[in-house]
Order: sequence, then structure tokens, then C-alpha cells
Amino acid sequence: MRTRMLTLTSAACGAALLGATALPASASASASGQETEAEADEVTDAVTAAELLAEVRACSRISKGKYRTDSGSAKATVPVCGTGDAVFWKADMDIDCDGRKTKACNRKTDPYFLPETAFQSSRGEPLDSAALPHVVVPGPSKVWDYRKSGLTGGSVVAVVYRDRVRYGVIGDTGPTGIIGEASYAMAKALGIDPDSSTGGAASGVTYIAFKDSRISPIESRARAQSRGAALAREFVGRS
Repeated sequence: MRTRMLTLTSAACGAALLGATALPASASASASGQETEAEADEVTDAVTAAELLAEVRACSRISKGKYRTDSGSAKATVPVCGTGDAVFWKADMDIDCDGRKTKACNRKTDPYFLPETAFQSSRGEPLDSAALPHVVVPGPSKVWDYRKSGLTGGSVVAVVYRDRVRYGVIGDTGPTGIIGEASYAMAKALGIDPDSSTGGAASGVTYIAFKDSRISPIESRARAQSRGAALAREFVGRS
């Protein structure tokens, strides 16, 4: 993936937002808190992509500078914007496959694969980027420190692409100068090619991270979906 070219020189790994489902916590697939993609796709988001995008048309910039979308980008063009309840950015989507080694994510499928993520599961293990929709945030820097915006691992995020909205969590951190990355599972849930080498989206992806919204366990897609849907309703004024 494009961002990963820089990730290799950083201790931070690519991200993962949790795409969510509406399955109850007792579902048999939730021993690790992760439900299947098919189950996630059954969820109909009450808040539409158009409603969310209408709330983030204007940018009140909170970052001290801007970010590049790729390591090879000549110019930094993406600011991080803020509202009272959330922060957001509009960028591309590079594919993160770091974390737990799986059939979809390993050194053969991703030459830049790293067997770790900045945030861990409730069992103290790396997150599963192939199963858990999550988002990557830039590592703390003078440009922007996500921690000072009420965000951390497990904070709920809404990701919008075309007419789709998917909920997940912040699951990893990446290079301090690059933004626009999400897990294999998040890309797949949004209908974006999840291949870590050739996939992703060149533009048109909006990331909305809700302040003080951390869920536990971080790997619970059901909780990310439930919490995300509720926060999205509040965000667009439906509460």
C-alpha cells in the first residue's frame, strides 16, 4: 500500500477502524468480539452518508498543519477539522493489513506486513485487520495529537465512502505526516478493493472520529455499530 512505504521506517503500524454489526453480544461468532462481514452487511445505517457529509462540509481546522495522503505525495493537502463532538478529515484510503497473521493479511499478501498494531485486543493480542474494520490515525506530532482531541484506541469512527457508512474504531497509528488509512476489513465493508498492494481508494473517503467514545472490548464490532449509530444520530441532530 502507498502509505506503508513510510510505515516501514516508523514504529507505528497502519490502522484499523471497526466495522460494526447489530448482532447481540451472545452471538457464537463473538468469542473474540468479531462478527462476520456478511452479518455486518445486514446492518442498515439509520443515518445516511448524505446526512453525515452535510455536517462536515465546512472545516474548522484543529491541526497546526496539513497531512500528505501518501509517502510520495509532493504536497500536504489534508487538514484535520473539528466540531464540538468529533474530528474529521477527508482523504484517500490506503489499506492496512498489519496485526494478526491471517490468510488475507501476511507477508505474502502484503510485503510491508507487520505483526503488530498500536492498540491490542482485550486478550492483549494484535488486532485482526482482515476481520476488524478499523481506522489508522497519524502518530502524535506538532501537527496534531489525536490524544488531545479526546481520541484513543477503541474510539468510535464513522467512515463514509460514496453512499455507504460503516462504523469502526481507531485501531492503529501510522506515520506522523500521513493520513488516510483503514483496515482490510473496513475497506471491504465499504466496497473498496482491500488488496494491500493494489487496492484502496484514491480519494473521496471521509473519516469522522467521535470524541470520548471509546468502547470495550476494542474488537467488538457489535458495540462499535451500536455506539456509532447512536453517536451519528446525535451528530446530525436526530437525538
